[in-house]
Amino acid sequence: MKLTVWTYEGPPHVGAMRVATAMKGLHYVLHAPQGDTYADLLFTMIERRNHRPPVTYTTFQARDLGSDTANLFKTAAQEAYDRFLPEAMIVGASCTAELIQDDPGGMAETMGLPVPVIPLELPSYQRKENFGADETLFQIVRALARPCEKTARPSVNLIGPTGLGFRHRDDITEITALLDDMGVDVNVAAPYGASPSDLTRLGAAHANVLMYPETGEAACRWMERELSLPFTKVVPIGVGATHDFVRELAGLLGITPRLNESRLRLPWYSASVDSTYLTGKRVFIFGDGTHAMAMARVARDEMGFEVVGLGCYNREMARPLRAMARDYGVEALITDDYLEVERAIEAAAPEMILGTQMERHTAKRLGIPCAVISAPVHVQDFPARYSPVMGLEGANVLFDTLVHPLVMGLEEHLLTMFREDFEFHDAAGPSHHGGHAPLAVGGSEGPAPHTPRGISEPEKIEPAPGGEVIWLTDAERELRKVPFFVRGKARRNTEAFAAERGVAEISVETLYEAKAHYAR
Repeated sequence: MKLTVWTYEGPPHVGAMRVATAMKGLHYVLHAPQGDTYADLLFTMIERRNHRPPVTYTTFQARDLGSDTANLFKTAAQEAYDRFLPEAMIVGASCTAELIQDDPGGMAETMGLPVPVIPLELPSYQRKENFGADETLFQIVRALARPCEKTARPSVNLIGPTGLGFRHRDDITEITALLDDMGVDVNVAAPYGASPSDLTRLGAAHANVLMYPETGEAACRWMERELSLPFTKVVPIGVGATHDFVRELAGLLGITPRLNESRLRLPWYSASVDSTYLTGKRVFIFGDGTHAMAMARVARDEMGFEVVGLGCYNREMARPLRAMARDYGVEALITDDYLEVERAIEAAAPEMILGTQMERHTAKRLGIPCAVISAPVHVQDFPARYSPVMGLEGANVLFDTLVHPLVMGLEEHLLTMFREDFEFHDAAGPSHHGGHAPLAVGGSEGPAPHTPRGISEPEKIEPAPGGEVIWLTDAERELRKVPFFVRGKARRNTEAFAAERGVAEISVETLYEAKAHYAR
């Protein structure tokens, strides 16, 4: 555990909250200090839920540590049951409360509550959020699921979607429709939208669909052993993976694979002239293991991009991601340090980034187009509209997700080519950013000549760290004519060229000398 400005995953009790928040009739009693209630905001503000998570905090304070904090937990648990009357309860401790070793599970067991009480042992200082969600669902399923009579029609359980998940709500809708076309019913979707009583019926299905391995694989493996429920291994993100998923599930259920492609709009791209402008683009992909691997396949095999970087932040997915990275001819990046990811992106110099909210910030700083394809995400990635990433409609959404940033980048490149035009001069900023009237390139106040009102300040070329070299105004203007996706590399090469020769000021001539030097 370490302090950091940004983090890809929270502590494991946040993963448990994602499961509890996704379900109905389940309540989570969390032994935690007052400050840990911040986690509520993840759901009410970022996910835009209209109700707070079903979590009761003991909210002990510093002055309570010298007294009986165990009694505080018992009181909170009893009051939570009396107020909410849940079908089942889960109990556990946050990373801070874990240090005082009060054993919430043991205390709850002695209380004699009239509903199932499931203890969670989540090692806060060794594991993280996705593990917490996976372990929580596993413990709930193990406590509640029992063998039962199979449904008359072929049916499956959808396993893994949680609260605060990347497009999980819409993925459930899309996969349900896809299964309906195959004549397959959804028995239970868990944990999203399920109640504890629903989980007792998991055994009635004929198979499990593992939608997100990060949050559902442990439960699926247990049900495979104890309830004889096989589960799918293919995650249906992208056209090719959706076809593979349909064939795999049909084989598990002993039915004929069927896939209605009437809603699929992606294939026109491959046959269009437009595709020639965007194929071959170099992309760097980083996120959770499931989405990063799925998007690598989509980017390379369905969009014709070149994958120049592939990584994930959750170490539980390191092995399969490393195997895929070898097949793609790149070195896998397994890290939860966003600064390490940023350095890798800078070194790879991609033309687009597919990543998380953190990579969106990195892309903005580097001036590289970016699309968010994985949690953690911000409020804008929980759209009110229907926007899945799984199935055929998900393939349509992903097409827009990947193409639009590049189209906007291409537009800015074209603006750069016409800088001398009175409408597209050097002082004009990106067309889609809006903003305020820019400063003149030389630093004087007020808009430059021929500057329309309401345009953004032009990009400024920063000097190298330590102030070894200074960019002259004419060189700055010339560098802005370099295409956006290689501008950073051109700047670094020029600064290195100047430093090697003891040149303190970079002029247009220095810029072109460096270009000629590195072109040899």
